Amino acid sequence: MAYDHEEQAQLEAVKAWWKQYGTWVTWVAIVVLALVAGWKGWGSYQVKQAKLASARYEELQKAIQEKNQAKVAQIVADVQDNFERTGYAQMASLLAAKNAFELNDLKTAKNQLMWVAEHGKSNEFKSLAKIRLAGILLDEKAYDDALRELSGEFGPKLESSVADRKGDILLAQNNIDAARAAYQLALEKSENNNPARQLIQLKLDALGGPTSAFTSSTSTTVTQ
Repeated sequence: MAYDHEEQAQLEAVKAWWKQYGTWVTWVAIVVLALVAGWKGWGSYQVKQAKLASARYEELQKAIQEKNQAKVAQIVADVQDNFERTGYAQMASLLAAKNAFELNDLKTAKNQLMWVAEHGKSNEFKSLAKIRLAGILLDEKAYDDALRELSGEFGPKLESSVADRKGDILLAQNNIDAARAAYQLALEKSENNNPARQLIQLKLDALGGPTSAFTSSTSTTVTQ
């Protein structure tokens, strides 16, 4: 006999199990294979999108160099609409905002920065956009709006920049004590090799220097 009794019983058990669950197992296998294929396809799609977005970003840089503002606007709109999921969308928007600001086109600069603040995929880029937007609002004397942009959480790397910008806004409001405190915090949070430290120190000195509490705290930290 091809099988002994034990092997025959096992085979019959397998046949019975497959008859009961075979269709379900087949569908599960099909779904798994589809998911794997879809994941690979999605990965390929993302790579393709990134390459296309990179090419458009290079075109944007060239358009800015050529001072072709119509083309700049067209490229940025295209990147935002079709490549929002890539990092190039927020990079292109920040670059376009910088270009517009240098041309004194504050409306366009604000729109681009607001887009990054709302749609950016990176918290650091979103935070940077808010800091720059607050700077424009400061120039427009929209002080309350500027301070609102600087509310909320910002990463440790940007704490000094946020405090410095708050100091500028508070000083413009003639809130000297609050401005001094903001500059003190900006100096405290800045790295020693940060080129902005010297300017922050100059602002602080212009307001009479740090408070005694801040000086004492800094002295204690240094001696420790």
